[in-house]
Amino acid sequence: MRLSEPRIPPLSEQDLSEEQAELIAPTLARGGTPATVIMTLMHHMPLFTNLNVLGRHIMSGSSLTPRQREILIMRVGWNTQCEYQWGQHVLMSQSAGLSAEDHERIKQGSAAGWDELESALLTAVDELLADTMIGDATWGVLGQHLATEQLIDMIFTVGHYHMVAMSLNAIGVQREAGIPGFDGIQDG
Repeated sequence: MRLSEPRIPPLSEQDLSEEQAELIAPTLARGGTPATVIMTLMHHMPLFTNLNVLGRHIMSGSSLTPRQREILIMRVGWNTQCEYQWGQHVLMSQSAGLSAEDHERIKQGSAAGWDELESALLTAVDELLADTMIGDATWGVLGQHLATEQLIDMIFTVGHYHMVAMSLNAIGVQREAGIPGFDGIQDG
């Protein structure tokens, strides 16, 4: 983790407004614990609420496959050195068919034995983060495999998770117990 302590600590359950308590009630009813990122970002409810609209689209309404989405998100997490984002998506990506070997290859980038499309997705992340642009060669490969709607979803997935990673790093959101880091070791 870049910061060992949060700059903005997560809210405690005792500090929640009625609206905030209602938001986490389903998680608590299932015996779960709300994610640290949620408890932290709820300090700013108008932003949190609107951020969730795009986040929900990316996670459940996107035209990309779950595997494609997770490859993009994890490459953003690696490139931005956002260990919180990386660890959460190590776990989420398993149901999308990504293995521990895939996670290691995501760290290595597009030359690590991917098929043509997945290699281009990784390259697109690298190019977007480096230059806010996708090169013609990469765009050409992506265009051979993805429909227009998927291309747009790809760009917004990278952009959204770049913003999230930047926020998590700057605020110092800490991983929960059981969430792996870049080294695969889980905290807690």
